[in-house]
Amino acid sequence: MRALSVAARAYILCALLAAACCALPALLPGAGTPWGTAALLAALYAACELLGRRPFLVSAVRVGAGSFFPVLLAAVLLLPPSAAALVAVPGALVGHVERRPRAVRRAWRAAQLALAAWCAAHVCVFLDGGASLGGGVAGPSAAPHFPYVLLPAGAAVLAFCLVLTALDGGILATAERLPARTAWRGLLLRSVPPHCVQGLAGLMMAVLWRSPYGALAALFVLLPMYISCWVFAQYHRERAAHQATIRALVQAVDIKDQYTRGHSERVGRASVMIARELGMEEDRIEVLRFAGILHDVGKLGVPTRLLRKDGPLTPEERRVIELHPEYGHEMVRGIGFLGEARAAILHHHERLDGSGYPYGLAGGQIPEFARVVAVADAFDAMTSTRSYRRARPVGTALRELERCAGTQFDPLMVQALTRALARQGWHPRVTSDEQSDLRGNVPAARTGEDLAAPPAAAGRPQAPGGPG
Repeated sequence: MRALSVAARAYILCALLAAACCALPALLPGAGTPWGTAALLAALYAACELLGRRPFLVSAVRVGAGSFFPVLLAAVLLLPPSAAALVAVPGALVGHVERRPRAVRRAWRAAQLALAAWCAAHVCVFLDGGASLGGGVAGPSAAPHFPYVLLPAGAAVLAFCLVLTALDGGILATAERLPARTAWRGLLLRSVPPHCVQGLAGLMMAVLWRSPYGALAALFVLLPMYISCWVFAQYHRERAAHQATIRALVQAVDIKDQYTRGHSERVGRASVMIARELGMEEDRIEVLRFAGILHDVGKLGVPTRLLRKDGPLTPEERRVIELHPEYGHEMVRGIGFLGEARAAILHHHERLDGSGYPYGLAGGQIPEFARVVAVADAFDAMTSTRSYRRARPVGTALRELERCAGTQFDPLMVQALTRALARQGWHPRVTSDEQSDLRGNVPAARTGEDLAAPPAAAGRPQAPGGPG
């Protein structure tokens, strides 16, 4: 994992201090914190998060963060703001974290949830949500005030969602170094629907908690919540199967064309950098990453002797290699989750001036994903060491892309890659061919990765990327 920037560390520290200021008043003498309710909710949330660290039922997939928010939202409706913030802390600190550093991520999560719960509880207090729930001081038989209770509950859920998305965008901008205009793009729209559903479950828990049946009845709300967790786990299992499919195809290509090992992953990474700079939605970015990783899968249909041939290719051999986009498209035609990626695999060697292959598409006829992958593919081909030449510097590769922008490459994609690299840099991993080259034991094989598309004598600029 890349080290956290100074800005990210400062951002996380500020969030931790703010969360401490929100939660500590509950511990002061005379705060009137209902410790019985607070302790039970905190223990329930922590127990749910601990359970989420284990594979869920038979799915072998852990339940993700956010699956137990109804418990927190019930605390928002039932407790004072400072106590609601405290409820979030134990569960966040024991919850499952995939990536390292886990301690930092758990502390950040605890601060984020505490701040969100504190703000949401203040909104609920402002709208007199506690009284509208019924029960409590109004007497155990007092009924909730429907439909008025939906107003404070809905406002509290919206506040909870807004704080989480605002903090998420901030950490993306500081830790991931995303531009401000893209860090928050789409976060709120994606988070509002699930939070509304979780808010309804939290409202049910709070109403039952205040009812004559008490806290035990509120636990029955966990049953539909666990069913939703099971559905969510199935989604993740399907996603993991997708990832395994992609890995298997990429490994097959790497074995077949060993001199460009690692190229597919780097093209996927560069494609994502371009997409984020263009402000694409996250679901499209994931599909585009698949397109970049699988763009050369058609090499599995090309004879290995051509991929590893010493010296230049004959026109007939070049035509055979230029069939690999069509081979790749046929191979992935039945993989439904690839979506737009299939068109990128087929058309990533088209050129803006219409002189590319396989169909000679021009300008806007070329799918957007294919135009992104074309730039990422050529960039990595130029900046990677091959058995027949050393890598070019990043600046030289970018100048070559700019030279061919408008004829071979989409200028918008070239500009997006240039901006992304200026901010994030480019740190490719050393691949097997580079390691061999450093040992002085490299066969003089040519893979076709940097071969110029039909020669410059044909009346157009020499292409920086070719059939590979």
